[in-house]
Amino acid sequence: MANSKKYVFLFFITLLEWSLLFAQKKPVSLKDSLDGKFDLSRYIIDANGFVPVPMIITEPAVGGFGGAIIPVFIKKKKPYEDSINGKLIKTPVAPDVTGGAAIYTVNNTWALAAFRAGTFVKSRIKYIIGGGYANVNMSFYKTFSQLGEKELKFNLSVIPFFLQGTKRIGFSHWYAGFKYLFLKTDVNYVGDTILYSMAKPLEQDRIVSQLGVTIELDNRDNIFTPDKGIRFHVDVNCSDNILGSDYDFWKVNYFVYGYKPISKKIIAGLRIDGRQAFNDPPFYLLPYIDMRGIPVARYQGNVDILSEIELRWDLKFRWSLMLYSGTGKAFDEWSKFDEADWVWSYGTGFRYLLAREFKLRVGIDVARGPGTWAYYIVFGSNWRK
Repeated sequence: MANSKKYVFLFFITLLEWSLLFAQKKPVSLKDSLDGKFDLSRYIIDANGFVPVPMIITEPAVGGFGGAIIPVFIKKKKPYEDSINGKLIKTPVAPDVTGGAAIYTVNNTWALAAFRAGTFVKSRIKYIIGGGYANVNMSFYKTFSQLGEKELKFNLSVIPFFLQGTKRIGFSHWYAGFKYLFLKTDVNYVGDTILYSMAKPLEQDRIVSQLGVTIELDNRDNIFTPDKGIRFHVDVNCSDNILGSDYDFWKVNYFVYGYKPISKKIIAGLRIDGRQAFNDPPFYLLPYIDMRGIPVARYQGNVDILSEIELRWDLKFRWSLMLYSGTGKAFDEWSKFDEADWVWSYGTGFRYLLAREFKLRVGIDVARGPGTWAYYIVFGSNWRK
């Protein structure tokens, strides 16, 4: 553990040196020419897109407090240019985002990662690639016939790799393609010794190799903090020994995010999200209710479905107030849908328009879930998958 802390510390120092190097290369303005307020738009553009993003980790499932630095390179892309019936049509393209991450929390969870999301404009192909290493300490909950629901604490050493590529369909906002997930996970029980005999079967050193297909509609006006538009996504994934996996299971993910202005200053958002697993996936990949105010993996099952609504009220040009609420269920079979309890959360927060030219807003959310409060540092939208 001492060596792991050293690696994270050295990564933090390296990122800080990068930040100083880019900052000294060229003096840049931190004020917007439009209103003279603090704004990083010109800094992002003049510093070749580099933004060192310090963050506070607030996820309750990994201790509720920690730190991260995420160096991000944002590069604007030229729009698609299509000739339709002799008329030139330009369609905006999301900027390329390249970054890394160094994370450490109070319960000794730590991770190093790198990622890139971009577009081959000429080929009309969007892609995402990422990988890293994570040492995660978190709890999972299992119901035993004689003891009821119990908290089981695990340490997970994870090597993940992810790749996704989707191609634009014609001149539309629809994309279709594939995705691949590789996980090498070493799971060890670190909780109460009284429950060890029950948790021992869950200890494992296994590989998940999963291939899937995906289809998506995305006509949002920007990828960071949308004001209008829809993102609809479905993917179907197979983990099989033919792919080198130790598990045979299927998993379906689907979600829709919708944004619509209901006045000049109020933006409404709706999220519907669900996942379902078939056969026998590892317990740490079971669907769970993923909402603000609810710890990750606290409510799991073979199926989960949830919905959230949120309102963003732009009080001033830069400042906004957030209100949101949601509910969801996790259960093992659709026939048991009525038996599962609805889990609710609600909260409020604020946003600041940090980079006007990218429509990037950042802020803090405070959420109330079942029996607990949580807070979140939000970079862009809270609804990100």
